[in-house]
Amino acid sequence: MAAAQPAAERPRLPGIGAADPRRPVDLGQPPWRALGRVQQDLGKRCSGALVGPRLVLTAAHCLVAPRSGNLVRPESLHFLLAYDRGRFAGHGRVTGFEVAPGYRPDGRGPRGADWALLSLDAPLGTPDRVLPLLAMPPAPRTPLMLGGYQQDRPEMLLADTGCHAIGMAQGGTLLLHDCAGTHGASGAPVLAQGPDGRWAVAGVTSGGLAEVAMGVAVAAQGFAAALR
Repeated sequence: MAAAQPAAERPRLPGIGAADPRRPVDLGQPPWRALGRVQQDLGKRCSGALVGPRLVLTAAHCLVAPRSGNLVRPESLHFLLAYDRGRFAGHGRVTGFEVAPGYRPDGRGPRGADWALLSLDAPLGTPDRVLPLLAMPPAPRTPLMLGGYQQDRPEMLLADTGCHAIGMAQGGTLLLHDCAGTHGASGAPVLAQGPDGRWAVAGVTSGGLAEVAMGVAVAAQGFAAALR
């Protein structure tokens, strides 16, 4: 059996730098108590967050079946609120979903269309668990946080609590940031503090731009109308 590679020699995960800033967080405290794991019966997992009592925000590409490349049936999706190593604060089965106009499961649509809203069969969101949306895009250098259920630690939520906004792209539809996150963080909210000091959704994680080491989120202004 080959010896394990020293930590310094292990390949870096996409979206994670040499110094990994991600740490476990307390899922009993805001804003993390609004987050949960989105999973398909087929096994694919992503992250998501409550933005209404029975409404979950995630990335549209999280709803694509691995083999067929088509959108899955709503009833094959589940949301596990505050999931942590097999335990969770609540479970909701998805009864329907809305994806952005122009979204294409083959990935050829606009990046700013990579969002989805999942309707649950039962309300899970008490007022302290529902995240508001940020009214305006965050300015460059605005402090951000990003937490999700990521491929190297899928049984717990890991978060980068010390990252920042870089700017906007594609006509203001995308938020660029330097938050650490890898596969599985898709669908997680990128969080910024609003004028009242509460953490709010600035965007939903879509992926990254490996060539420039930036994270990419669909800006909240792109899906705010769907929540009205």
